[in-house]
Amino acid sequence: MGPHFGPESPFIQLCSLAQFLPSMSAIMSYGGPFLTFSLIMKKAKKPSFNAQAFLDSTGIARKVLEVEKKGSIYAQGQPSDHVMYIQKGSVKLSVVNSIGKEAIVAVLGPGDFFGEGCLAGQKICMGSATALVPTTVLAIERNEMVRVLHGEHAFSDRFIKFMLSRNIRIQEDLVDQLFNSTEKRLARTLLLLARYGNNDRPQRVLPNISQETLAEMVGTTRSRVNLFMNKFKKLGFIHNNGGLHIDSSLLSVVLHD
Repeated sequence: MGPHFGPESPFIQLCSLAQFLPSMSAIMSYGGPFLTFSLIMKKAKKPSFNAQAFLDSTGIARKVLEVEKKGSIYAQGQPSDHVMYIQKGSVKLSVVNSIGKEAIVAVLGPGDFFGEGCLAGQKICMGSATALVPTTVLAIERNEMVRVLHGEHAFSDRFIKFMLSRNIRIQEDLVDQLFNSTEKRLARTLLLLARYGNNDRPQRVLPNISQETLAEMVGTTRSRVNLFMNKFKKLGFIHNNGGLHIDSSLLSVVLHD
């Protein structure tokens, strides 16, 4: 039988005190005839760094690019001298081989960086960046970006975290391409486009994206994409109504063995 606590017991008093101290909580443990209690500090949740607010407030030298749908931000082979930050919209990164075949490397959204190769000494753009929808991009000159990364630790942490996350994503894409079926790869691509699994809120409605683009991202044919998109619609995982709506239940396709 556990202990009885009267209104004047120390533990009740501690619990009452904890109500008025949001940074603290009362902890009790009971073992046999011994009762221990204490107040512990709650770990305050560290607010996430807002890169957009930082860029707006510090007077960093940058250009604002307003790019229309299907407009080019930079082309493969052009000089690489700016790091880009997406304020709003969506950007497709792609490469083209010598016979004109295009491969989509990534589709990025608000809060993402690209063009960072110039920081590692890359002189020319190894691929192209194209707006999938009307898009606003901040172009930060290479030397200015280096200065900010050295001088602003919060911004540097945010940038490094993004680059590490991108690297993990590339590894996951490779594993996905090697071992998963076309159906799973398509489902994963749609969930990633909707930003499921990110810290920000999922973008449940995507701008209309062509099946040709999805086929290039997944590494399959348009007919196969069409087959599985129709299957996903019948199962209620996706539907079209002013954009492509992605339901979180689509995750079941990725997880199913």
